Amino acid sequence: MTHLSLNQANLIIQEACKAARAANYKPMGVAVLDASGQLVAFGREDGASMFRFDIARGKAWGAVGMGASSRVLAERAKDNPNFFITLAATAEGKFLPQPGAVLIKDSHGHILGAVGASGGTGDEDEIICTAGVHAAGLRTD
Repeated sequence: MTHLSLNQANLIIQEACKAARAANYKPMGVAVLDASGQLVAFGREDGASMFRFDIARGKAWGAVGMGASSRVLAERAKDNPNFFITLAATAEGKFLPQPGAVLIKDSHGHILGAVGASGGTGDEDEIICTAGVHAAGLRTD
């Protein structure tokens, strides 16, 4: 597999939101980007606030751009804050190194894109992203 399809992206969103409802999290926004950082699909649950798209996309964009989950990027940012501040400015606000996004990989470990969520805590956002990717038969590690 060399690309992420719209059907796969929609399934990831659907299953991520299903996981959020099962866990009784706050309303979520979930963004799926392809390997070049382009939006494939976005879903916003009823009641999700206006910032959900920007935050979910920013987490996913950083993950796919740096080839690491947003949790890893948040940890790296602690040790090198100036670089990450500069990177966020260079990316015109599209880069958000906070937990809540994971890479989407095929069975061979090739990066197909990333999914980011916003609405809960960073841990909750990451949990639902992982659930969505795995439900679509893809990998996050």
